[in-house]
Amino acid sequence: MGFLGYFECGLLFFLFLLDSAFAQIVYSVPEEVNKGTVVGNIAKDLNMNVHELESRMFEIVTGTNKKYFDVNLKTGVLFVNERIDREELCLSIQKCSLNIEALAKDPHRLYRVEIKILDINDNAPHFPVKEFTVNISENASPGERFPLPVAEDSDVGSNSLKEYKLSPNEHFSLDTQSEDQSVSAELVLNKALDREKQATIKLVLTGVDGGKPPKSGTVNIIITIMDINDNNPVNAL
Repeated sequence: MGFLGYFECGLLFFLFLLDSAFAQIVYSVPEEVNKGTVVGNIAKDLNMNVHELESRMFEIVTGTNKKYFDVNLKTGVLFVNERIDREELCLSIQKCSLNIEALAKDPHRLYRVEIKILDINDNAPHFPVKEFTVNISENASPGERFPLPVAEDSDVGSNSLKEYKLSPNEHFSLDTQSEDQSVSAELVLNKALDREKQATIKLVLTGVDGGKPPKSGTVNIIITIMDINDNNPVNAL
């Protein structure tokens, strides 16, 4: 066998050892659970005798994610050791996971653990402004559309923003569009306006998420009817 053959055999043997030296398990835990919440029995799931944990100096060894979890060496339980805020860790990314590694000695063995952080509905939709003004000419035609501010929601998936609601009125309806993780809304004029009868219309737009129970946020919509010269001048006698 030539050098290349020995090299290939050696590489395959090394990869086999590398594969056998690692094991990975996956857990999931909701964000914002109390410190001490059990994630799983890591000793049982790794087929380790719980009495070996102390003698083999089992420990979590990964850097920055290490602070969030710890292991009870008496019971083999992996538990939450610090507050976990999914939005702080992963922003608006749908999939949020923390990866840690645990090490056992004599013999050395490295275990990779993925903990999926589940979103809870801990954020209500909110608008960037408290009040939004829309200027509309009184000769605007029914069917004309006017964009409205978009609500923001830090939660993802089923807990994210799902719909808008408009306060009852006789002139406008609401049309919403959904795209990926965003939902936008437009004001649709249904009935002709008359500034002489009503110069300002005040509405409330509500953004509602999909949580159970749902959370919501509101913004005041001020419709200012712009005047046109539609009245003949009156001559004083």
